[in-house]
Amino acid sequence: MATRNTVHLSEEQIEELKETFRGIDQDGNGTLSVSELGDALDKVGIKMPGYQLRELVDSLDTDKNGSIDMEEFKSIYTNQKAKRDIGVTFKNQVSTRKDVNTLGGTSHASVEGTTHTVKQAETTAFAQWINGNLKDDDDCKSLLPVDGENNELFERCKNGIILCKLINKSVPSTIDERTINKTNLNVYRRHENLTLAINSARAIGCSTVNIGPDDIDTGKPHLVLGLLWQIIRIGLLSEINLTHHPGLIHLLEEGETLEDLQKLSPEAILLRWVNYHLKNAGSNRRVNNFSEDIKDSEAYTILLKQIAPSDSNVDLTPLQVADMHQRAECMLKQAHKIGCRSFVGPQDVVEGNAKLNLAFVANLFNNYPALEQVDSNIELDIQEETREEKTYRNWMNSMGVSPYVHYIYNDLTDGLIIFQLFDICRKGIVDWNRVNKKFKQFQSKMKKIENCNYVIELGKQLDFSLVGVGGEDIHNGVTTLTLALVWQLMRAYTISVLKELDIKEDVDAQIRDWANTRLAGSAKLTSFRDPNLSDGIILIKLLEKIKPSAVDWSLVMMDAHSYEDKLTNARYAVGLCRKIGAKVYALPEDLVEVKPKMVMTIFACLMAKDYSNGAPMVGQ
Repeated sequence: MATRNTVHLSEEQIEELKETFRGIDQDGNGTLSVSELGDALDKVGIKMPGYQLRELVDSLDTDKNGSIDMEEFKSIYTNQKAKRDIGVTFKNQVSTRKDVNTLGGTSHASVEGTTHTVKQAETTAFAQWINGNLKDDDDCKSLLPVDGENNELFERCKNGIILCKLINKSVPSTIDERTINKTNLNVYRRHENLTLAINSARAIGCSTVNIGPDDIDTGKPHLVLGLLWQIIRIGLLSEINLTHHPGLIHLLEEGETLEDLQKLSPEAILLRWVNYHLKNAGSNRRVNNFSEDIKDSEAYTILLKQIAPSDSNVDLTPLQVADMHQRAECMLKQAHKIGCRSFVGPQDVVEGNAKLNLAFVANLFNNYPALEQVDSNIELDIQEETREEKTYRNWMNSMGVSPYVHYIYNDLTDGLIIFQLFDICRKGIVDWNRVNKKFKQFQSKMKKIENCNYVIELGKQLDFSLVGVGGEDIHNGVTTLTLALVWQLMRAYTISVLKELDIKEDVDAQIRDWANTRLAGSAKLTSFRDPNLSDGIILIKLLEKIKPSAVDWSLVMMDAHSYEDKLTNARYAVGLCRKIGAKVYALPEDLVEVKPKMVMTIFACLMAKDYSNGAPMVGQ
């Protein structure tokens, strides 16, 4: 890579590269193989023969594992772009693509001075998904249908209602309907809805780094599309697991266990699912990605025929069509017969849009998994993700870690995600020169344990309680010890936010003092284990003190004794926390059951929000 890099990339251009990388990296391991690199470069306008790709990978692949990461991909792009057309930037390349709308540009620069590129295919796909999924929602009737062929989608998202509703569609009951402003949608009330939507999206695992209510209110297309995709993706992939589909056991390969299958990402499971049905159909075709391998529509056609109900009239006629675009259209007509023509058009199939094709396949699976029943004599020991595990996983993903965390006890075993979290908690604490970022096959275990030993070392620097915890425990995914480490990371992050506001020493005591000072005798918080917290009243009273206009007491059950009544109050309270801007990850059930760890984070987030609004420090 001797050529001098003369191409400067803006933040948005880098994000476009990252999006391309993630779209090709179907197994979510944070690296690309030689063939995947070719697909990725092709999508950003650089075509290279195979031998040159192999030479590039060899020159960068210091550990000789045959793959490259995101930073290396960016380096390859900028160097190759400089070689090909010096003075022509990424901006010019993307603006000539026929499926991209350009907002800003040289004739009308955006505020950031960058060209905002919006994939028309994604705008159309997301608009259609919203139209189909929210069409029966009375609160959305005045907003739908959304025309996906222009910029109407970004306009309709500005009041926050569509975003809130879509979040609840993807993860039901995330947002308490009573906290959504549905009338008199002035600027102030729109901002509340958008704050609620962003904080709720964060709570379900969306990365909302650098996305604020004003970004959506001003209709920044790349940010709106990015947030919509994350919300939709989480909903599409949420039930692609053994818990919801025990029949996935049939996807096990020889020598594998249930634990091996649980470690797979939903994307990897979907690839296996497609190949399972291709094999059962007697086809020799197999797919390794949702980009290059599906472009000719053959695998899709066979898959649709295999999973469709016998009376649906789905057939293999697309295989008789020679033209790729016409074949794709014919295939999608077959999908329409079973109500699954979603996300992709013929162009998206032929061009191999990995993001939209993943969504297309996920929707097929969710509607027609077509998996054999599990023999009743077989006992499946399926460990369903606990609420605590889900909260930690969502928190990590909301921090923007890469790769995406699907299964805590597998995805943290090399230490790389944990190092990212340490760096977020205390910038600069990680000496990245000590971190093994890639792993040769024969040294993989040793190098990963080295990373995990360094993880324990860093934890001790932050005064984590890690007695009896070793790097090998984290590498092996020991449940209790991994959870103990992750909880302390989440707590350290929460405290780091408070310390930015000059909160020091006994943080828990200061949080309690702040809450009781704010409550001013109307209630009292004795500890984060206080059983009086379970009905939500103390928290709601505190919210009223922070923002008097936030609480509608007619919606609060003052005599909540049953679990369900307490949960009703807790959902309202947690929703209000997020609505006023507190980045709360805890769930309403955590409050009802008075889970002290999660209760502490709720009050800490509220304290941080209160002080950021200019409230006087306790004791001042």
